[in-house]
Amino acid sequence: MHTHTSRRTFLKLSAVAFPTVLPARLFGQNAPSKRINVGMIGCGRQAMGCNLTPFLADARTQVTAVCDVDAWRLAGAKAFVENYYGGRSANGTWKGCTAHRDFRDLLADKDIDAVMISTPDHWHAIMSILAAKAGKDVCCEKPLNLSIREGRLVADVMTKCGRVFRTDSEFRSQTSYHRACELVRNGRIGTLHTIRTGCPVEQFEGESASAMPVPDGLDYDRWLGPAPQAPYTVNRVHPQKNITGRPGWMRIRDYCDGMICNWGTHLNDIAQWGNDTDRTGPVEVEATGAFHKGVLWNVLGSFKARYRYANGVELFYEMGHPHVRFEGDKGWVQVDAQNKGLYAESGVSASSEKILKSVIGPGETRLLKQSEKTNFIDCVVSRERTLEDAEVGHRTNSICHLAHISIRLGGAQLKWDPGRERFDNEAANKLLSRPFYRDGWDPEKVIGW
Repeated sequence: MHTHTSRRTFLKLSAVAFPTVLPARLFGQNAPSKRINVGMIGCGRQAMGCNLTPFLADARTQVTAVCDVDAWRLAGAKAFVENYYGGRSANGTWKGCTAHRDFRDLLADKDIDAVMISTPDHWHAIMSILAAKAGKDVCCEKPLNLSIREGRLVADVMTKCGRVFRTDSEFRSQTSYHRACELVRNGRIGTLHTIRTGCPVEQFEGESASAMPVPDGLDYDRWLGPAPQAPYTVNRVHPQKNITGRPGWMRIRDYCDGMICNWGTHLNDIAQWGNDTDRTGPVEVEATGAFHKGVLWNVLGSFKARYRYANGVELFYEMGHPHVRFEGDKGWVQVDAQNKGLYAESGVSASSEKILKSVIGPGETRLLKQSEKTNFIDCVVSRERTLEDAEVGHRTNSICHLAHISIRLGGAQLKWDPGRERFDNEAANKLLSRPFYRDGWDPEKVIGW
């Protein structure tokens, strides 16, 4: 049976009790001193469909703990991990994965080096902060937060604690978006003046708010966590014993801001990357939109936003279809889910074939391209900054929040200082933080600075 000795435990032991001549196995690819022990926090659709397998497949990492408030999901994740490793072991079994209902118990395990957070959005900031304070490196699903203030706290605590952080968005890893940004950054469309992005239209079919008994095995109060107390209904949480169904919480503002942030953190990250502004933001925003007025779901059902950057570039973001388009004085490039451009290549369209076939030469700007999990693992080993650290993830999500705040103020035109992270409007500044945290989960107080 395999064990999960961590790098930390190995280094402590090696300084005290190991013989002068060490077995050769300790210097191999799977040496305990090199293996990164990973804890999975959240075992739902995103974790099981996208986030778990890359950590299982990478020889440098070993998943040694899983956590979920739903007992059925927790048991399924634990079995999946142990069956995966068991199928690759000499005797066909492996029992080295612990299971936790409370993420704080997982964070208390000194042998865990890093965590993957795949929970509902309202937990992202507080879990990331507590993980950093517990000495863990963090890979966290986007969007990172439900307010601009939360994002700033996450970015600052990662810096102060010296933790490696990766915003878990895969779009910079995709060939089409990477290619578009390299073309823009190297002047193939001339001087950039306009960016257009879009997110999918939200779906509200099947909405119901009928109160229901809390299912056996679901720790509903722990699921709510920092969010306000509310009666249980399946459309508030996630489908029971169904790992693929879209959860209802994604359409409730206590837990998620909806498509404006959910998909916006993908496409607007690409906009920021292409504009070379991913560690800052726009200086002006104006947006209009309509919130869905249902019996339970209440995120935006439509919106349009306009931003202006200090370099004069304007960004137009709206609900319609997922795309990003860069326009310059010598042409344009675009990537969207259903590309219909005249000159299409690997999902990229452009105003001319010359732009599409352009070669990025020596000495020009080359952008890093690798999978988000590989980037995270590489940086855990090297202690370098990831391609999308907490600062980048925070700045990307802020783009979405800026529009959200303008809409909540009736379409107000707002000036934004990306350095101070303050508006010229006090009513808008009051919306920089979430209005309520339940049961002592306020991240300001948890940090204790």
